[in-house]
Amino acid sequence: MTHARRTFHKLMLVTAATLALGTLSGQAVAASAEDLDKDAAQALQSLYKSNTVAESLSKKARAILIFPKIVKAGLVFGGSYGEGVLTRDGKTTDYYNSVSASWGWQAGAESYGYVVFLMSEKAVKYLNTTKGWEIGVGPTVVVVNEGIAKNLSSSTLKNDAYAFIFDQQGLMASLSIEGTKISRIKR
Repeated sequence: MTHARRTFHKLMLVTAATLALGTLSGQAVAASAEDLDKDAAQALQSLYKSNTVAESLSKKARAILIFPKIVKAGLVFGGSYGEGVLTRDGKTTDYYNSVSASWGWQAGAESYGYVVFLMSEKAVKYLNTTKGWEIGVGPTVVVVNEGIAKNLSSSTLKNDAYAFIFDQQGLMASLSIEGTKISRIKR
């Protein structure tokens, strides 16, 4: 394949990924603060119904970061976007977005939600004082899967934050929140 042809193919892949993400990301944006609050409350209740460990963690958490719907799309280059709320004592205190970009072997689109239980004041303070929290930098976040969930108890809770990914729909091979940047937004 000639250099010009490879360059054209790469340009087409980037354009397709950008268009797919642009089309889908508009669906992830909540219409208003009230809609986002409602969606977050419903997502949290849905998580609690399907995962008793998440509900027990919520009782010990200092704050809960809820992203009811993240849309991810990619074709070699990809990204994800969604908006969420931070709650303390059951009340919304701030609004945040979740953004990630990636490259590599990927194709498709999906949506999912995730909740991060902030277990320490250190984690809450870090979220409030930084210009954006990149998951994997700063407080330790453990993504809870079935294996980890079986071993969690009040005596084993030693990390700053625990994340649950739920309601995954779509056709992408891998899902991770590592490298996701969470930033405060105005609503």
